[in-house]
This record gives sequence, C-alpha cells and structure tokens, in this order.
Amino acid sequence: MTSPADNSLGHTDVRTVGSTDALPLSPSLGATLDAAKMPRRSTLVDRRVLRITAVSVVLGMGAALIAKILTMLIGLITNLAFYGRVSVAFSSPADAVPHLGWWVVLIPVLGGVIVGFMARWGSRAIRGHGIPEAMEQVLLNESKIPPRITFLKPVSSAIAIGTGGPFGAEGPIIATGGALGSFIGQILKVTGSERKVLLAAGAAAGMSAIFSAPIAAVVLAVELLLFELRPRSLIPVALACVAATGVRYVLMGTEPVFAMPALASPGGMALATYVLIGAVVGLISVWTTRIVYGIEDLFEKLPIHWMWWPAIGGVAVGVVGYFAPLTLGVGYTNIEDIVNGRLTLTALAFLCAMKFLSWSISLGSGTSGGTLAPLFTIGGALGAMMGIGVTMLAPHFGVDPRIAALVGMAAIFAGASRALLTAVVFAFETTAQPAGLLPLLGGCTAAYLISALMMRNTIMTEKIARRGVRVPAEYAADYLDQVVVGDACARDVVTLRTTQTLAEVRRWLNESTPESLHQGFPVLDERGHVRGVLTRRSLLDPQWHYTLTLGELVTRPPIAVSEEHSLREAADHMVAESVGRLVVVGKNDPHTLVGILTRGDILAAHGRRLREARHSSRYLRFRDGLKPRPEDASAGVRKGSGHVAE
Repeated sequence: MTSPADNSLGHTDVRTVGSTDALPLSPSLGATLDAAKMPRRSTLVDRRVLRITAVSVVLGMGAALIAKILTMLIGLITNLAFYGRVSVAFSSPADAVPHLGWWVVLIPVLGGVIVGFMARWGSRAIRGHGIPEAMEQVLLNESKIPPRITFLKPVSSAIAIGTGGPFGAEGPIIATGGALGSFIGQILKVTGSERKVLLAAGAAAGMSAIFSAPIAAVVLAVELLLFELRPRSLIPVALACVAATGVRYVLMGTEPVFAMPALASPGGMALATYVLIGAVVGLISVWTTRIVYGIEDLFEKLPIHWMWWPAIGGVAVGVVGYFAPLTLGVGYTNIEDIVNGRLTLTALAFLCAMKFLSWSISLGSGTSGGTLAPLFTIGGALGAMMGIGVTMLAPHFGVDPRIAALVGMAAIFAGASRALLTAVVFAFETTAQPAGLLPLLGGCTAAYLISALMMRNTIMTEKIARRGVRVPAEYAADYLDQVVVGDACARDVVTLRTTQTLAEVRRWLNESTPESLHQGFPVLDERGHVRGVLTRRSLLDPQWHYTLTLGELVTRPPIAVSEEHSLREAADHMVAESVGRLVVVGKNDPHTLVGILTRGDILAAHGRRLREARHSSRYLRFRDGLKPRPEDASAGVRKGSGHVAE
C-alpha cells in the first residue's frame, strides 16, 4: 500500500471548460479523457438559452395580446351586466349603481355562481389570484400547469371582475401568461428549468402588458417565481417583458398607467415621515394578510360545498358596492385619483374601509381575481390619509400627500408579499416620478422589515405553505460554487496497486490499521496512473478468488473530477454517477492522482459558511492600536485536509 507522496504525485490546479455534465475517465486516461474532459465548467449561456429567449420573445408578444383581449372581455361583461349594452370599452360599474339600485347585489352573486361552476367542473386551480398556484407548480411540479388553465383562468377572472368583483386584471393575466408559458414548455422538448423560465417569462410579460412596467415585472419574476438570478433565466424573461411592453405601446400608447404631475424632491423631515408611513403601512399589511386568510378559514367551516362560496362572497361585494360604488371592478381610476390627491380625507377613509371589506371577503370566498390593484387602492388611501394628517399637524415638515399615497401604495405590497424591489420599481414605472424613488425605497424597506419581523409567510405563500410547500425566502449565492475541489479534498490518500493480489490486500485489511479502515481505495498501475477505485466491500466479497489481481478486479473506470472544479460541480457529478467519492486529478497531468473527495468533505466545507453566519467576534481592538486578535481571524477550509479548521 502506498500513498500519493510515495509516488511523487504532483499538486497542480486545473480549470476545464464546457458543460456541467460529468463523464467518467477511461481506464487508459488517454484519448477518451481528452475528448470528453470531466465535469466541465458551466458557461453563463449557450445555444439552448438563445432558443428559449427566442420563444420567450414570441411568448411576450402573445401575453400582451392576451392582456388586451382580457381587458376587452372584462369591458364586454361589465357593459352587459351593468348597462345592458354590447361594448368592449373599459367601463366602471360605479356609474350604473344609481340606476340599478339593490339589483346591483345580484350581479356579483351571479358572477360568483358562474365562477363556482367553472371551478367545480373545469379546474379548482382557477380559484384565488393565481400567483401562489404558479409558485406551487414551479416548486413541486416542474412548472407544469394544466393547459386548460390557459383558457379557464382569464375567462373566470373576466366574469368575476366584469360582474363587479373588486379585483385587478393584473393577477389573472399574470397567471394566464404563466400558464401559457408552461403550456408552450410542455409542447417543446425542454428541461424543467427551461420550462420554469418560460412560465416566468409569460407571467412577467402579462404584468408588463397590463401596467407598462417591464422592469418591475422582471423583478417580480425573480422574487416570486424564479427564486434565482442567473443570466440563463434573466435574459429570456427580460426580453419577453420588453416585447410585451412594445406591443402595449402599439395598442395603448406610452403614457404611465397612473399619470401624475411632477413632484418635488422631499426634504429630510419629509423623508423621515415617509419612512415612518411605510412602517405603519407595513404593520397594516401584516394584519391584512392575517384577516384575508382568517376569512378563508371561516369559509372552510361553512356546511356547504365550496362551489357556492364565491356566490356568498358576491353578496358582500354587491352590498358594499351599493353603498360604495367605487369599490366595484378593477378600480384603476381610484388609484390614479388617490396618488393625484383628488380625494378628500373622508372619501379616502370610506374607500379604504369599503374596498378592504369587499375584497377580503370576496378573495376569501375563493373566487377568481387578483390582489395587486386592491392592495394598491387600500395602501394608497392609507398613505394619503397619513400624509394629509401630517400636513395638517406639521406643515413645516414639507410632506406631500401624493408622495405619501405613492409610498403607502407600494409599502402595503412590499409588506404583504415581501417583494421589496418589485414594489419600489413598480410604483416608479407606473407614475414616472423620480422624486418618489427615495421615499419609496425608505418606506417599502420599513414595511418589509416590519413584515419580516412579524410574519413567517406572505399573502402569496401562506396558502401553499399550509399545504406543506416550503417556499424559498432568501436568494443567496451557492456556497459550494465558491469552493474549489482542491481546497476541500483529502490529499493523504491510501492507494493500492494493480499488481497486488486479493489475498495480499485482504490480509492487510484484516490488520485493521488506520490506513486500512477507509471505505474506498484508488488503484494505480505501474506508471502511477489511476485505473479505478475499489471499495472495501468489493475487496472482501467472497465471490472473488483470492488469486485475482486488483487490475483484473477493476471493471469500472474511475469517476474523476479536477481539483479546480467547484464543489457544486463535484456534488452534481456524484449524484449523476451515483457514487459517494470522486478521484481528484491534476490539471497539467490529468492522469495523476491528487486526492479523494467524499460526500463528507462537501458537507465539511459548509463549516466556514456557518461560522461566518453564526460566529460573532471583535477583530480590531482600539486599545491595542487596531491590532487584530489572531484567535478571531476567520479560518478557512484547510487546503488539502478535506476538513474545516476548528
């Protein structure tokens, strides 16, 4: 038995290029290795990314057309239900309430009955606002959404909204765009990861087409659907949003959705006030989420079939709509009025309370509709009320109620969904007010902080979390991708020779010396080249005759990795080859054994990450002239030891 040191094996660093799919070395380690390489370093993009990008651009244009059709369908149903006329023009149900009187209650009930029937005999997945269901398919089902959702979701949402449902069109079109992307991904021959990109591209394109907010849509896809930030996913989604927004410009113009006059940049006291407003709205967003799901729990206790719940929710929508007509329908004009300061304090308070009552009961009943527009209305009204209050009590603060409304609108979404960057960028893109960016960042971050402190799940994740789905809440760089194999592998490797017989090796194993207790041993030929790996179990297997040499026993080429591959590539290689250890070879001489990497070495490499996250210490001490304390210095992975330094 020999060690690498006895064979004068070199220690050099290596980095190969190509795909991440690992291939075993041939016994000769010659031409086959040169042709196939090893698990090669992944590139940022490849030709498949170009293919998915091209499909995503077409998908983005298709999602924009679907968004236009959906808004026309909502307009058609609204006009038929409230005005008795055939028109696809976008109309507000509020103007029809004085003429309809109490008959207005029956219209949302009828819409709820139709949605309930569609959910019962079409697909139950059309219930709710769609984003949690899309997240669940991404996390558990390789982004495979049933194709019928592509048709049922927009139709059911158009019926619910067109009959007075207090929802926005953005949630259904996001869900529909995602379903369309998933459908295309199921027709084409793509991987699960590529199908996820198509789903996210369709969903983000739908949001871009509704709000003309492509950057916010991309960030939304990253924060709520992709759960990653990689070029191979970011590029297709971004270009899909560009394509969707371009189609929107052609169909509906380039004006911001919530146009506002130019705003003045805030002063110091005003900025502090906006941050405080964001924190208060963040607190309210937590209770908003809890109340919505509390109402949903109450519906679960009703002694009737869930198919009838949307009709019961429709009763609440109709009754509230009779007293507060502005709560009916999408209410985008309400948001524009709020951020432009057109509503009085009393009108804001009434609209906020009534919209929340109508929306929370209707959404809790399981009907089909979105959450973004209602949240923006509620949050915007809250922010505007607080802004007006501060202006009345402390006019010298310089608080603008319109900026306060903008902060409230974005902060409630940031708190309820914890999509912080989406909320900030969305409010900016839909109003085109650069002076609001700093207040938005401060207010939304404050809301995000309060939400993260008080609430485990969000309005987007609570539903699927109750079904046992664990949703990623943090997006961090893969630590294993930052550590190279050469820094984690064991280099003091005990090796065997191809010329040794089983009888000789078995006697050595029975001696139970520390060197003989390993579970795997690389086998070298007479030139010191690795021929394969034999496990302790194979060496002691009685079916092999003791006269056999180890060279005759080696039937499988070694599964190898370079010392400059990342631990992520090595771990993927282990999984692909169903092995628990890899032979580590050098760069300049890939025939040469450098070490062994085991699953335990990969786990041990996490020690530094855990220590950096959990261990606190003072590195500089001013009393000693800023001299570092050696005992507090961060210890890395011992190079060549395969173990984390204590």
